[in-house]
Amino acid sequence: MENKWYYRSQDRGLERKLAQGIKTRVFFSDSLMLSVADIDPHTEPSIHSHPEEQWGYLLEGECVRIQDGEEVKMKKGDFWRTPANTPHGVRTGEIGAKILDIFNPPRHAYTKPGEGLAATQHPHFAPKR
Repeated sequence: MENKWYYRSQDRGLERKLAQGIKTRVFFSDSLMLSVADIDPHTEPSIHSHPEEQWGYLLEGECVRIQDGEEVKMKKGDFWRTPANTPHGVRTGEIGAKILDIFNPPRHAYTKPGEGLAATQHPHFAPKR
C-alpha cells in the first residue's frame, strides 16, 4: 500500500479475499485500519472472532449482522460495534452489501496480501435460520 495521507479511490488499498463472496480493500497506519468489504448476494457467514475491536458501517445494500448469537437486519446507514474476541459475521440475501470496517489496532494479517479471515472460527455459534 502506498504511504501517503490521501487516497482517491478504494482501488488503491491492499486487496484481500476474506471468504467465498467476500473481498476487501485495506488501508492502514500504525494505529488504525480501514477495510472496504464487498459482499456478494446470498453469502453465508463464517462466524469468527479476533483480538481487535471492530466498528462496521453499511455503505450500500443490506445484510443480517450476527454477533454473539444475536441476529439483526441492517440497512444502508446502520453501524455496529464489535468488542475484541466477540463471535460475529454477516449474511446477505437477494442483494449484497458494501461495508466500511474500522479496526483498532490494525489486524496484522491484513497488512500484507493474502486470503482468509485470519481469525478464530466459531462453528458452535452457527447462525439461526
